[in-house]
Amino acid sequence: MKFLKIFGWCILLAFIGIQFVRPPKNRQEEISSNHISTKFSMPADVKSIMEKACNDCHTNNSRYPWYYNIQPVGLWMNGHIKEGKGHLNLSEFTDKRLRYQYHKMEEIIEQVKDGHMPISSYKWTHKDARLTEAEKTKIIDWAASVMDTLKAKYPIDSLIRKQP
Repeated sequence: MKFLKIFGWCILLAFIGIQFVRPPKNRQEEISSNHISTKFSMPADVKSIMEKACNDCHTNNSRYPWYYNIQPVGLWMNGHIKEGKGHLNLSEFTDKRLRYQYHKMEEIIEQVKDGHMPISSYKWTHKDARLTEAEKTKIIDWAASVMDTLKAKYPIDSLIRKQP
């Protein structure tokens, strides 16, 4: 019984101690000159959908809910943001090679169509991020239009990697 009491106090002290660990926030006040919207047209309805369902993990400017300040939740969320930006960072999009840009649009279409994005854990806490079929269609159509824009400006060889 004494062991459980000591163990409980240790857990409580660890929980209190971890509250002082604060990962840096993903905040960039102005839109980067490499943001996707600086090169590709983004209709207002698509921008609105992206803001509520994509930007927190895929740009350099995340919104933070109140529970971000409770650790280890904040650390967990910070990991999601880093991972999301590692896969696709819309704030640095136009700084990437053309093949990358084209391929990421293909991935957006695939991920949204298959329901893999936004991820489930994000939709638990952000109910507005649950995309309707109409919203999915808007994102998919927009990504396809970005691909069409790239195809119109550049030779297809520069956009698609040849399979060996």
